[in-house]
Amino acid sequence: MPSLTRRRDPNVSQECWRIHYGDVVVGSIAQCIGNPGAAPRWQWRCGFYPGGRPGECTSGTAADFDEARADFEAAWRVFLAKRTEADFQAA
Repeated sequence: MPSLTRRRDPNVSQECWRIHYGDVVVGSIAQCIGNPGAAPRWQWRCGFYPGGRPGECTSGTAADFDEARADFEAAWRVFLAKRTEADFQAA
């Protein structure tokens, strides 16, 4: 079973990490842009399509990177539990 890995996206001006499961991009964690003093500062997205079904992808915001990573990992466990090998082949 592959593990989750993060790779920094060099094509985005703010800090942005693409989350991979094997060779499939399954989400991201990125620094929010906008008002410098506004909170929250990080956003995350979990899921992929094709392979996932409409409405299964989730997202959220967090005050810091560690919180965003923990929230992503919790969402990933739920999403992964509903996946088959065929879902990853479709992605």
